Amino acid sequence: MKKILSLGLAICLSIGVLAGCKKNDEKADSSKSSQEITLMVPDWGDPGKEILDEFEKESGIKVKVTQVSWDKIKDKISTAAAGKTVAADVFEVDWSWVGEFKNAGWVDPIDVSEEDKKDMPSISTFSVDGKVYAIPYGNDFRVAFYNKEDYDKAGLKDAPKTWEDVIDDAKVIKLKGVKEYPVTMPLGAEEGTSTVLYWLAYTRNGKVFNDDNTINKAAVLDALKIIDKLNKEGLIDPANRNSSGMDGYMHISDDTASFMVGPSYFVSGVNDPQESKVVDKVESVKLPGKDDYAKATVPFAEALGISKYTKNREAAEKFVKWYTSKETQEKLFLQKNIAPTRTSVLQKLVKDGKYKNPGAMLELAEVIESPFPNGVPSYYSKMTTEIYNTINQMANEKLTPEQATDMIVEKVDALAKADN
Repeated sequence: MKKILSLGLAICLSIGVLAGCKKNDEKADSSKSSQEITLMVPDWGDPGKEILDEFEKESGIKVKVTQVSWDKIKDKISTAAAGKTVAADVFEVDWSWVGEFKNAGWVDPIDVSEEDKKDMPSISTFSVDGKVYAIPYGNDFRVAFYNKEDYDKAGLKDAPKTWEDVIDDAKVIKLKGVKEYPVTMPLGAEEGTSTVLYWLAYTRNGKVFNDDNTINKAAVLDALKIIDKLNKEGLIDPANRNSSGMDGYMHISDDTASFMVGPSYFVSGVNDPQESKVVDKVESVKLPGKDDYAKATVPFAEALGISKYTKNREAAEKFVKWYTSKETQEKLFLQKNIAPTRTSVLQKLVKDGKYKNPGAMLELAEVIESPFPNGVPSYYSKMTTEIYNTINQMANEKLTPEQATDMIVEKVDALAKADN
């Protein structure tokens, strides 16, 4: 009798265990089918519910978005990483953060095909030692803009091909009273002023930094002399010395400047009646160079990276690749005005007439080159602070171009050597 009861009890226990296992399997299956990842981006990087719903329907992966201001994202990532946790599975990676994030171990490398790399030239900024640490989703490279109406009024027939042309043309525009300050560029003590040095030195000289990450003195001095001449000749609004870079760029849209080199997203912005006073007046052209048009442009793109500490690595990578795919990039432009990082998508949008007056934008998108030979360095934030503060002092006529160059070389080279 005891044997029968024992056998019955064992059978019951076995059935209970099996039932429990079945329930656990069902929970696991349920969890798998409704997987969720988190995405942390500024408001401009939020794809919106409609696009995310399409991804969930296609993949079974739900994406929970947290909008965080750009300047606070890095702090949240570093704080979470200190405890080996995630601020989000996927997060914004600005072009200037790559070296720091990679060295700190906050981002995981992402496998990207050679075909995709070729289609996204700005991905070079997010690569270090041959590995990609984030995939760009929002394009931003430098484009030259000139107000053809202003140039016509001043009797100038063509867009400037060299920086000497820019200066000479601006003097004519100013002299004839077309614009008081014909050229605009950031000169304040902030990041936008550093980027001016990078693209100006690189597009005129083919380098800013040497192969060992020290700064190229000749290229820097050459660029600073251009900035100094524009400033001292009264061709740039003195207010730019104390305003943000964006305020400076807006002079082309609000019809108070005739020429600038600025972000590529202004190609659509200057032709948007809600944002611009110069619709159909401003054309985008290639950057001026030293002897002719520059042969390249420089990117400052936004990207998505994957947290080193995510427990949803596969789902996170699936989302990042989907978000930066051809189909999604086209939708992001049409619905959110996010400029595509894929040349193939940009070509299609231009061909389909979705970009109004694209000018040289497509041609420039195909010659994007990073000015950082070894990738953006981990000490970038310290370096850029030294650079923009020094240029701002020069803009306020406290330093000559030669003195500013010597200061920049001393500070940057010390950072580069300490990093080796």
